[in-house]
Amino acid sequence: MSKLKIKPLADRVLVEPKEAEEKTASGIYIPDTAKEKPQKGTVVAVGPGTKDVTMEVKVDDVVLYGKYAGTEINVDGKDYLMMKQSDILAII
Repeated sequence: MSKLKIKPLADRVLVEPKEAEEKTASGIYIPDTAKEKPQKGTVVAVGPGTKDVTMEVKVDDVVLYGKYAGTEINVDGKDYLMMKQSDILAII
């Protein structure tokens, strides 16, 4: 993995979303127009936290987050989500 030039501030986390599923469990392929936004991803950078918020997630954690969580950003042609740690629902 290449070293990113982004360092989240405060209690923010940078997540690389997992690709949307290409086919269902029964083997039916899903067209691009019907794919749901992924709600799972890998943490690639973590801020230092604040005096009130201790960071619980760490780099390489696989996390679940809300459907509309975070702000989409593009770095070197790759899409990421920047979100607060409180937007993360669980570590898998």
